[in-house]
Amino acid sequence: MHKILMAWLAAIGLMIGCETARGAEDPSRQQPLIAYAARIAGDDSRARIVIDFDREPAFRLHYTASPARLIVDLDETAFGFGEGDLAPKGLFTDIRYGRMGQGSSRLVLTAKRPFKAVLAEARENEAGKGYRLVLDCEMTSAEEFSALVKNQSWDREKIAGGKTLRVAPATPQESSDIIIAIDAGHGGIDTGALGASGKTLEKDVTLSFAKTLADKLNAKPGFRAFLTRSDDTFVSLPERVTIARQGKARLFISLHADTLRQKGIRGATVYTISDRASDKLAESLAVRENLSDDIAGIEVKDEPEEVADILIDLTRRETQAFSIQLAEHVVKSFEGQIELINNPLRHAGFRVLQAPDVPSVLLELGFLSNAEDEKLLTSKAWRDKVAGLIADGAVTYFKANGVLRGG
Repeated sequence: MHKILMAWLAAIGLMIGCETARGAEDPSRQQPLIAYAARIAGDDSRARIVIDFDREPAFRLHYTASPARLIVDLDETAFGFGEGDLAPKGLFTDIRYGRMGQGSSRLVLTAKRPFKAVLAEARENEAGKGYRLVLDCEMTSAEEFSALVKNQSWDREKIAGGKTLRVAPATPQESSDIIIAIDAGHGGIDTGALGASGKTLEKDVTLSFAKTLADKLNAKPGFRAFLTRSDDTFVSLPERVTIARQGKARLFISLHADTLRQKGIRGATVYTISDRASDKLAESLAVRENLSDDIAGIEVKDEPEEVADILIDLTRRETQAFSIQLAEHVVKSFEGQIELINNPLRHAGFRVLQAPDVPSVLLELGFLSNAEDEKLLTSKAWRDKVAGLIADGAVTYFKANGVLRGG
């Protein structure tokens, strides 16, 4: 209530000099909207901004380029929340808001890369305590952003009401193919593990295997695979997740080949996400893999529970169940064919597996700290064989779920 009161006081100051005659005809027009609270959550690939108002806000959106910006036009608004409540973070480099003259105000979001709004919506708060404006934004390609700037291709019918805006891709593609995202772990400045020989880099092993696996999957009728990185480039963990979701992936497979102090341990392992690790080995591997962004100088902050609720919705439980099922099919395809670690089905808190709506697994192909595994991991014949087994496991998974038919 204190914030609302302070915002109202700010509003009174803003309205000095307004036309009293017009106000007498329509008292609501001389009172600005009250934005009494705000918050931002997200990372370098996506963000959610929430602003609480005393009543339902009407709004308009449009993009500008160089730099990439989203402009949100509002009716005149008194911004009564703290200056730090909308401090730029992650995707955004600058966030500004203020009055734009008689009767109008504006919010300007400047991003570090091309991006798009995937949701803009005014929602009624609980217990009738005003409304909140919710803006969901995520990174996009330079081509799609240019098209948005050029065409401003918003749903005009929904914009007219100023209450809800959902943005479809600029070039939607209808496809019956099962789409799978293949994630080659590490890359660029983040080299990953070093092999026992002192020569093999994990980032090279994972990229070579990812390309082979994509070829195997693309050879399957009804399947289409794509890579989260196709060359020696650093891609942050949140970006990998966003790329998979933007690509409409039905599965996400992240590839790794770590090292251990115990050089005798070897074999493949399939991991799914969990708040609690299945064992010490899984926990230590997750900690190391989650340091990828830190290695590249990207600040990683734990998000508060309320933020997790915003970014990871209720579909997560169902997705986790499908992830476990996928992992079981992959392990089954490996049995009797390649070396597996003891208890090959494990789980831990891998950040790269956090897509709430895409079944995801992290596959440790083997351990570069083991000389035998390193030899296999650099073998084209072994890559072909194992990639084929993974592709077969994916086919079996979709058949078991009634998505794919046939022999």
